[in-house]
Amino acid sequence: MKSIRVAVILVLAALVASSALAQTRGNARLNGKVVDEQGQPIADVTVKAQLAGQTEVLQAKSDKKGEWRVNSMADGQWEVILTKDGLDPIKVPVEVRNERATPLNVTMLKPAPRVDPSVEINGEVQKAAQLAQAGKFAEARKIYEDLLVKYPTIHQLEGFIARTYAADGQHAKALEHLKVAMEKDPASVDLKLLHADLLIESGDKAGARAILDAVDMTQVKDPFPFMNAAIILINEKKGAEAIVALNKLLAQFPNQHEIIYYRGRAHLSEGKMDEAKADLEKFVAVAPAAKEVDAAKKILEEMTKK
Repeated sequence: MKSIRVAVILVLAALVASSALAQTRGNARLNGKVVDEQGQPIADVTVKAQLAGQTEVLQAKSDKKGEWRVNSMADGQWEVILTKDGLDPIKVPVEVRNERATPLNVTMLKPAPRVDPSVEINGEVQKAAQLAQAGKFAEARKIYEDLLVKYPTIHQLEGFIARTYAADGQHAKALEHLKVAMEKDPASVDLKLLHADLLIESGDKAGARAILDAVDMTQVKDPFPFMNAAIILINEKKGAEAIVALNKLLAQFPNQHEIIYYRGRAHLSEGKMDEAKADLEKFVAVAPAAKEVDAAKKILEEMTKK
Protein backbone atom coordinates (compact mmCIF):
# COMPACT_ATOMS: atom_id res chain seq x y z
CA MET A 1 0.00 0.00 0.00
CA LYS A 2 2.78 2.40 0.90
CA SER A 3 4.51 2.03 -2.47
CA ILE A 4 1.21 2.61 -4.26
CA ARG A 5 0.65 5.84 -2.31
CA VAL A 6 4.14 7.02 -3.17
CA ALA A 7 3.56 6.26 -6.81
CA VAL A 8 0.27 8.14 -6.75
CA ILE A 9 1.99 11.17 -5.16
CA LEU A 10 4.70 11.12 -7.82
CA VAL A 11 2.14 10.90 -10.59
CA LEU A 12 0.16 13.79 -9.13
CA ALA A 13 3.34 15.88 -8.79
CA ALA A 14 4.21 15.19 -12.39
CA LEU A 15 0.71 16.17 -13.47
CA VAL A 16 0.95 19.43 -11.47
CA ALA A 17 4.36 20.20 -12.97
CA SER A 18 3.23 19.45 -16.49
CA SER A 19 0.11 21.55 -15.92
CA ALA A 20 2.21 24.52 -14.73
CA LEU A 21 4.57 24.09 -17.66
CA ALA A 22 1.65 23.99 -20.03
CA GLN A 23 0.34 27.24 -18.59
CA THR A 24 3.73 28.94 -19.12
CA ARG A 25 4.60 27.53 -22.51
CA GLY A 26 2.74 28.43 -25.68
CA ASN A 27 3.30 29.34 -29.29
CA ALA A 28 3.89 33.09 -28.95
CA ARG A 29 7.21 34.74 -29.55
CA LEU A 30 8.47 38.03 -28.10
CA ASN A 31 11.35 39.75 -29.80
CA GLY A 32 13.06 43.07 -29.27
CA LYS A 33 16.19 45.15 -29.52
CA VAL A 34 18.41 46.91 -26.96
CA VAL A 35 20.37 50.07 -27.74
CA ASP A 36 22.33 52.62 -25.73
CA GLU A 37 21.82 56.40 -25.47
CA GLN A 38 23.57 56.89 -28.82
CA GLY A 39 21.35 54.30 -30.48
CA GLN A 40 24.13 51.72 -30.69
CA PRO A 41 23.17 48.06 -30.17
CA ILE A 42 24.09 46.42 -26.87
CA ALA A 43 25.13 42.77 -26.89
CA ASP A 44 24.91 40.21 -24.07
CA VAL A 45 21.92 41.76 -22.31
CA THR A 46 20.13 39.11 -20.26
CA VAL A 47 16.39 39.01 -20.90
CA LYS A 48 14.14 37.18 -18.43
CA ALA A 49 10.41 36.73 -18.91
CA GLN A 50 8.02 35.39 -16.27
CA LEU A 51 4.30 34.84 -16.61
CA ALA A 52 2.18 36.22 -13.77
CA GLY A 53 1.48 33.54 -11.15
CA GLN A 54 4.07 31.13 -12.56
CA THR A 55 7.56 30.24 -11.34
CA GLU A 56 9.17 29.29 -14.62
CA VAL A 57 11.42 31.94 -16.18
CA LEU A 58 12.16 32.04 -19.89
CA GLN A 59 15.51 33.58 -20.85
CA ALA A 60 17.38 34.98 -23.82
CA LYS A 61 20.43 37.12 -24.59
CA SER A 62 20.87 39.96 -27.05
CA ASP A 63 23.26 39.38 -29.94
CA LYS A 64 25.82 41.80 -31.38
CA LYS A 65 22.98 43.64 -33.15
CA GLY A 66 21.25 44.09 -29.80
CA GLU A 67 18.45 41.79 -30.91
CA TRP A 68 16.88 39.05 -28.80
CA ARG A 69 13.93 36.65 -28.86
CA VAL A 70 11.98 34.65 -26.32
CA ASN A 71 10.04 31.69 -27.70
CA SER A 72 7.23 29.43 -26.51
CA MET A 73 5.30 32.01 -24.53
CA ALA A 74 1.72 31.41 -23.47
CA ASP A 75 -1.03 34.03 -23.50
CA GLY A 76 -1.11 36.21 -20.38
CA GLN A 77 0.56 39.07 -18.56
CA TRP A 78 4.35 38.76 -18.51
CA GLU A 79 7.06 40.63 -16.69
CA VAL A 80 10.20 41.13 -18.77
CA ILE A 81 13.45 42.19 -17.10
CA LEU A 82 16.56 43.22 -19.04
CA THR A 83 19.87 43.41 -17.19
CA LYS A 84 23.54 43.97 -17.91
CA ASP A 85 26.41 44.96 -15.63
CA GLY A 86 27.10 48.67 -15.70
CA LEU A 87 23.61 49.60 -16.92
CA ASP A 88 20.35 50.35 -15.17
CA PRO A 89 18.01 47.34 -15.32
CA ILE A 90 14.71 47.68 -17.14
CA LYS A 91 11.45 46.02 -16.06
CA VAL A 92 8.54 46.06 -18.52
CA PRO A 93 5.05 44.47 -18.40
CA VAL A 94 4.18 42.71 -21.66
CA GLU A 95 0.84 41.23 -22.63
CA VAL A 96 0.67 38.20 -24.89
CA ARG A 97 -2.75 37.79 -26.49
CA ASN A 98 -3.88 35.40 -29.18
CA GLU A 99 -0.28 34.15 -29.34
CA ARG A 100 0.95 37.59 -30.35
CA ALA A 101 3.12 40.16 -28.57
CA THR A 102 4.26 43.63 -29.60
CA PRO A 103 8.06 43.80 -30.14
CA LEU A 104 9.90 45.30 -27.17
CA ASN A 105 12.59 47.81 -28.13
CA VAL A 106 14.33 49.57 -25.23
CA THR A 107 17.18 51.95 -24.49
CA MET A 108 19.41 51.02 -21.57
CA LEU A 109 21.18 53.79 -19.66
CA LYS A 110 24.22 54.00 -17.46
CA PRO A 111 23.36 54.62 -13.79
CA ALA A 112 23.31 58.29 -12.82
CA PRO A 113 26.50 59.18 -10.96
CA ARG A 114 26.04 59.10 -7.21
CA VAL A 115 26.31 62.58 -5.76
CA ASP A 116 28.39 62.84 -2.60
CA PRO A 117 26.26 64.96 -0.24
CA SER A 118 29.41 66.26 1.44
CA VAL A 119 30.27 68.14 -1.77
CA GLU A 120 26.99 70.06 -1.66
CA ILE A 121 27.15 70.56 2.11
CA ASN A 122 30.72 71.88 2.07
CA GLY A 123 29.98 74.21 -0.82
CA GLU A 124 26.90 75.65 0.86
CA VAL A 125 28.66 75.97 4.22
CA GLN A 126 31.48 77.93 2.56
CA LYS A 127 28.93 80.21 0.90
CA ALA A 128 27.19 80.76 4.25
CA ALA A 129 30.51 81.51 5.96
CA GLN A 130 31.27 84.21 3.39
CA LEU A 131 27.86 85.77 3.96
CA ALA A 132 28.40 85.70 7.73
CA GLN A 133 31.80 87.39 7.34
CA ALA A 134 30.04 90.11 5.35
CA GLY A 135 27.59 90.59 8.22
CA LYS A 136 24.69 88.97 6.34
CA PHE A 137 23.77 86.67 9.21
CA ALA A 138 20.14 86.08 8.24
CA GLU A 139 21.15 85.01 4.72
CA ALA A 140 23.84 82.72 6.08
CA ARG A 141 21.39 81.25 8.56
CA LYS A 142 18.87 80.52 5.78
CA ILE A 143 21.47 78.40 3.99
CA TYR A 144 22.18 76.41 7.15
CA GLU A 145 18.46 75.96 7.84
CA ASP A 146 17.77 74.73 4.30
CA LEU A 147 20.65 72.26 4.57
CA LEU A 148 19.31 71.01 7.90
CA VAL A 149 15.90 70.31 6.33
CA LYS A 150 17.59 68.32 3.56
CA TYR A 151 20.16 66.61 5.82
CA PRO A 152 18.56 66.40 9.30
CA THR A 153 21.30 64.11 10.65
CA ILE A 154 24.05 66.72 10.10
CA HIS A 155 23.75 68.10 13.64
CA GLN A 156 26.77 70.39 13.20
CA LEU A 157 24.45 72.68 11.26
CA GLU A 158 22.66 73.48 14.53
CA GLY A 159 25.94 74.88 15.83
CA PHE A 160 26.36 77.03 12.72
CA ILE A 161 22.82 78.35 13.11
CA ALA A 162 23.56 79.16 16.75
CA ARG A 163 26.64 81.16 15.71
CA THR A 164 24.66 83.29 13.26
CA TYR A 165 22.13 84.09 15.98
CA ALA A 166 24.95 84.91 18.40
CA ALA A 167 26.63 87.20 15.87
CA ASP A 168 23.24 88.82 15.25
CA GLY A 169 22.81 89.55 18.95
CA GLN A 170 19.92 87.08 19.33
CA HIS A 171 21.38 85.22 22.30
CA ALA A 172 18.21 83.38 23.36
CA LYS A 173 17.78 81.86 19.88
CA ALA A 174 21.49 81.07 19.76
CA LEU A 175 21.27 79.17 23.06
CA GLU A 176 18.21 77.30 21.78
CA HIS A 177 20.05 75.89 18.77
CA LEU A 178 23.29 75.47 20.69
CA LYS A 179 21.51 73.22 23.18
CA VAL A 180 20.44 70.89 20.37
CA ALA A 181 23.98 70.83 18.93
CA MET A 182 25.55 70.09 22.34
CA GLU A 183 23.13 67.23 22.98
CA LYS A 184 24.42 65.60 19.79
CA ASP A 185 28.09 66.43 20.39
CA PRO A 186 28.67 67.10 24.10
CA ALA A 187 32.47 66.80 23.79
CA SER A 188 32.85 69.58 21.19
CA VAL A 189 35.25 72.22 22.50
CA ASP A 190 34.04 74.75 19.92
CA LEU A 191 30.47 74.41 21.14
CA LYS A 192 31.58 74.74 24.76
CA LEU A 193 33.43 77.96 23.95
CA LEU A 194 30.40 79.34 22.13
CA HIS A 195 28.30 78.43 25.16
CA ALA A 196 30.72 80.30 27.43
CA ASP A 197 30.61 83.34 25.13
CA LEU A 198 26.81 83.38 25.19
CA LEU A 199 26.76 83.06 28.97
CA ILE A 200 29.12 86.02 29.23
CA GLU A 201 26.85 88.05 26.96
CA SER A 202 23.81 87.11 29.03
CA GLY A 203 25.56 88.10 32.26
CA ASP A 204 26.27 84.63 33.66
CA LYS A 205 30.00 85.21 34.17
CA ALA A 206 30.38 82.48 36.76
CA GLY A 207 28.78 79.91 34.47
CA ALA A 208 31.03 80.95 31.60
CA ARG A 209 34.12 80.75 33.79
CA ALA A 210 33.18 77.25 34.96
CA ILE A 211 32.99 76.08 31.36
CA LEU A 212 36.30 77.68 30.39
CA ASP A 213 38.10 76.30 33.43
CA ALA A 214 37.05 72.77 32.46
CA VAL A 215 38.17 73.03 28.83
CA ASP A 216 41.37 71.28 27.71
CA MET A 217 43.48 74.17 26.42
CA THR A 218 45.34 71.93 23.97
CA GLN A 219 42.04 71.45 22.12
CA VAL A 220 41.23 75.16 21.90
CA LYS A 221 41.33 76.85 18.47
CA ASP A 222 39.69 80.14 19.37
CA PRO A 223 41.34 82.21 22.13
CA PHE A 224 38.76 84.99 22.22
CA PRO A 225 36.31 83.48 24.74
CA PHE A 226 39.25 83.16 27.15
CA MET A 227 40.38 86.70 26.43
CA ASN A 228 36.84 87.94 27.12
CA ALA A 229 36.81 86.06 30.40
CA ALA A 230 40.19 87.57 31.33
CA ILE A 231 38.92 91.06 30.55
CA ILE A 232 36.02 90.44 32.91
CA LEU A 233 38.47 89.39 35.63
CA ILE A 234 40.48 92.58 35.06
CA ASN A 235 37.34 94.70 35.28
CA GLU A 236 36.38 92.89 38.48
CA LYS A 237 39.78 93.81 39.99
CA LYS A 238 40.91 90.19 39.86
CA GLY A 239 44.16 90.89 38.02
CA ALA A 240 46.06 87.99 39.57
CA GLU A 241 43.51 85.48 38.27
CA ALA A 242 43.55 87.16 34.89
CA ILE A 243 47.36 86.91 34.70
CA VAL A 244 47.24 83.16 35.40
CA ALA A 245 44.56 82.66 32.74
CA LEU A 246 46.38 84.80 30.18
CA ASN A 247 49.69 83.00 30.76
CA LYS A 248 47.99 79.68 29.95
CA LEU A 249 46.37 81.23 26.90
CA LEU A 250 49.64 82.71 25.64
CA ALA A 251 51.33 79.34 25.94
CA GLN A 252 48.70 77.92 23.57
CA PHE A 253 48.57 80.96 21.28
CA PRO A 254 52.05 82.56 21.30
CA ASN A 255 51.28 84.59 18.15
CA GLN A 256 48.04 86.08 19.46
CA HIS A 257 49.65 89.37 20.50
CA GLU A 258 46.51 90.86 22.05
CA ILE A 259 47.02 88.46 24.94
CA ILE A 260 50.21 90.34 25.83
CA TYR A 261 48.29 93.62 25.86
CA TYR A 262 45.64 92.31 28.25
CA ARG A 263 48.27 90.70 30.45
CA GLY A 264 49.94 94.13 30.66
CA ARG A 265 46.64 95.60 31.79
CA ALA A 266 46.24 92.80 34.33
CA HIS A 267 49.71 93.55 35.72
CA LEU A 268 48.77 97.23 35.87
CA SER A 269 45.62 96.45 37.87
CA GLU A 270 47.80 94.57 40.35
CA GLY A 271 50.23 97.48 40.66
CA LYS A 272 53.03 95.57 38.94
CA MET A 273 54.33 98.51 36.92
CA ASP A 274 57.55 96.96 35.60
CA GLU A 275 55.73 93.88 34.33
CA ALA A 276 52.93 96.02 32.87
CA LYS A 277 55.38 98.30 31.07
CA ALA A 278 57.33 95.35 29.66
CA ASP A 279 54.17 93.74 28.27
CA LEU A 280 52.77 96.93 26.80
CA GLU A 281 56.05 97.90 25.15
CA LYS A 282 56.43 94.43 23.71
CA PHE A 283 52.87 94.53 22.39
CA VAL A 284 53.42 97.89 20.64
CA ALA A 285 56.63 96.56 19.10
CA VAL A 286 55.26 93.24 17.80
CA ALA A 287 51.75 94.36 16.80
CA PRO A 288 51.98 97.99 15.62
CA ALA A 289 48.78 97.68 13.54
CA ALA A 290 46.61 96.13 16.24
CA LYS A 291 43.52 98.09 17.26
CA GLU A 292 44.64 98.08 20.91
CA VAL A 293 47.97 99.80 20.11
CA ASP A 294 46.67 103.35 20.70
CA ALA A 295 45.33 102.34 24.10
CA ALA A 296 48.65 100.67 24.96
CA LYS A 297 50.63 103.79 23.95
CA LYS A 298 48.34 105.99 26.00
CA ILE A 299 48.85 103.82 29.09
CA LEU A 300 52.62 103.90 28.58
CA GLU A 301 52.58 107.72 28.28
CA GLU A 302 50.66 108.00 31.52
CA MET A 303 53.10 105.64 33.21
CA THR A 304 56.08 107.82 32.22
CA LYS A 305 54.45 110.91 33.74
CA LYS A 306 54.30 109.30 37.15
